[in-house]
Amino acid sequence: MTRTAALHADEALVAAMRRALSLATHGPAVGENPQVGCVLLDAAGAVIAEGWHRGAGTDHAEVDALAHVADATGLTAVVTLEPCNHTGRTGPCAQALIDAGVARVVYALDDPNPIAGGGADRLRAAGVEVIGGVLADEAEELLRPWLTSVRLGRPFVTVKWASTLDGRAAAADGTSQWITGTAARQRVHEQRAAHDAIAVGTGTVLADDPSLTARGDGGELLPHQPIPVVFGGTPVPGDARLREHPAGLIEIGHRDLAAALHELHERGIRRLYVEGGPTLASAFLRAGLADEVLVYLAPLLLGGPKTALDDLGVTTMSEALALRIHRIESLGDDLLVVARPRTPHPATKD
Repeated sequence: MTRTAALHADEALVAAMRRALSLATHGPAVGENPQVGCVLLDAAGAVIAEGWHRGAGTDHAEVDALAHVADATGLTAVVTLEPCNHTGRTGPCAQALIDAGVARVVYALDDPNPIAGGGADRLRAAGVEVIGGVLADEAEELLRPWLTSVRLGRPFVTVKWASTLDGRAAAADGTSQWITGTAARQRVHEQRAAHDAIAVGTGTVLADDPSLTARGDGGELLPHQPIPVVFGGTPVPGDARLREHPAGLIEIGHRDLAAALHELHERGIRRLYVEGGPTLASAFLRAGLADEVLVYLAPLLLGGPKTALDDLGVTTMSEALALRIHRIESLGDDLLVVARPRTPHPATKD
């Protein structure tokens, strides 16, 4: 192959991987499985078929793409994640690619799951050319919540609060509805629907009797509802609205957050949205268990004692929890600031 032809081939693979990453986003962000996309190319680099994973129990992206071709002999499969090497609800994708006669597999990220990993080695052993690491950073960003959960053995934790510009979450009399406008509040509902579970403390339940559902612009329930998780020693009252939540209810009756996250992970929860007021938000931050922080800022000033966070255990500037701004969005008159820990958790990539 000439240098020019090789360059064009590389460009075709990168373009196909970028398309596969876009296809992956069609799959559900919640649940135990990652979002994965696949593109099949012929020898000239033309797209022959596409596929993506639609959720637990459905064909994986590679098998979905293969189902759209009569003969895959000699094709290149471009996949966002290393093809799996285990039998669960479906068979191993690595073997499916081998059986189909695919000549080359290009993927972005190694699968960190020790149960599912090893697909690349299986493919190489069968004589399939394997190339890894194409657009790895973009795939890492797409799969960041799932990867964090697999690597750390706990849910990816998003901590959210809304405050005024001076950091107040409520007025002196306790009123807090509504600090932000309709656009910001709707974004919160969309974020709820993008998580497996939503966490609050018993104080919030007793004070506000929230429904914690994810709703659309018209108040309708969105297709996916996060499971409410209530932290605290006081049981949720029998007449609380959470008792009627369509996804059920989980009550955590202890204060060991690390143990609670392990329990939630064992129940299949991979993304947890912490929305439960200053006490719970501060507890997750203080324990170093926040993977992402979402702060909705309203152009209001309240003053007074009702701050968005409680004591974080910081006594001097050198102990401040260091975050870096990932992005800032404008939502009507409000701002959404998305921040991440400046020092990544062990076994994760910032």
